[in-house]
Amino acid sequence: MTLPDFVVPTYIQMLGALSQWLSKAETQRADGSVDALLAARLTPDMFPLATQARFACRQAQEGVFRLLEQEFPPALETLLDEGRNAGERPGTLADAQARIVETIAVVESAAVTGIITEPTASIAHALPNGMILDLTAEQYARDWALPQFYFHVVTAYSIIRAQGIDLGKADYASHMFAHLRQNTPS
Repeated sequence: MTLPDFVVPTYIQMLGALSQWLSKAETQRADGSVDALLAARLTPDMFPLATQARFACRQAQEGVFRLLEQEFPPALETLLDEGRNAGERPGTLADAQARIVETIAVVESAAVTGIITEPTASIAHALPNGMILDLTAEQYARDWALPQFYFHVVTAYSIIRAQGIDLGKADYASHMFAHLRQNTPS
């Protein structure tokens, strides 16, 4: 199994779950207050839901591009800027859903057309504060790319749930129902 074979399905299934949570919020907030949900935060010093959704998309795309040894497209920087500025301009639920759809398409496309990185290949990952992490591709995927992605997805889930949207474990792990043995309790 290659690293993209491992991370791509993870990104796709959890971005799909995030999309479902946002749809559930839209249904439960039929009064039109769903867009206000995008400005909600867990704590004042954390980014809002709109940023968490965009950063989850950013992490998925960045992870795939790095693992496939591809240059980042300009749209990735745009996504990062949108996330950073979402506190002032959270956008709409439709904007968040569009970013998720775009990201799934980018991840699927990159995984089909990309160069597969060897697990032992070196990745120098520069952080915004100037620190550089020297990792193998396997370490990058396992210790950085997936944990960073899940941080933003779980934070988005937590914000949505904290705002009174009826979500539970089944919503978080809905992709697992495809593996449910027949004739067992659901």
